Amino acid sequence: MTTILVPYHHDERLSSDDIVVAADVTVAPVLSDGDLWQRITDVCTAAAAAVTPVVAAGSVPVVFSGDCLVAGGTVAGVQRAGIDPAVVWFDAHGDVHTLETSGSGYLGGMSVRVLTGAHRDRYADRFGLTPLAPERVVLADARDLDPAEASYLATSATRRIPVGEVSENTVPPGPLVIHLDLDVIDADELPGLRFPVRNGPSASEVLATCERLIATGRVVAVDVAAPWWPTSDDVRRSARAMLLSRLASLRV
Repeated sequence: MTTILVPYHHDERLSSDDIVVAADVTVAPVLSDGDLWQRITDVCTAAAAAVTPVVAAGSVPVVFSGDCLVAGGTVAGVQRAGIDPAVVWFDAHGDVHTLETSGSGYLGGMSVRVLTGAHRDRYADRFGLTPLAPERVVLADARDLDPAEASYLATSATRRIPVGEVSENTVPPGPLVIHLDLDVIDADELPGLRFPVRNGPSASEVLATCERLIATGRVVAVDVAAPWWPTSDDVRRSARAMLLSRLASLRV
């Protein structure tokens, strides 16, 4: 297993104690003077470059970052290694907004849609991601949907299933990338998230589900987003460190 740290939330460089993992590789892109999309492209380009040699060597990278848009870089890196993966997307949110439907304009809330080809001139095309067909992405949980997201998913080929129903038989065939937004975990168990949602699965349930997928031998990369606010609270820091340690120790 190779641990890759991409210490960014969008184009914001995170401090060294935000995502505490023993990284084999830390991605340090030079960000351009372009718009936010271009700077996110710089981050994703660097993430993809770190992922490709690991996958090409037959290992499984575990990529840690501060937001979900880095997942596109992880998938692009897998694709460059000659593998065409599907994605199992664990998240409290749908992440299926577009620029036209988003009320906040928060780009992280568009992560699944840009992965499947929305706004490809601003995202996928800039760093060589081949967008996935919508049916090649399965949303696990997504319990907090805006009306526009619910409307989209009602007719989309992207399926939404509870975490407890994720299994080898309910995800797309072939190689898999697991994307795990840690806010899928119940907010009462993991306080301090940027976008907390209560009444979710426990960390143990989510990790056990990921391990079941990994046990199939089909997982080619794991992408972890830790979208929490910085904290000086020792209890929160300890809980985060323990969770990240468990994730870094996944049997991949």
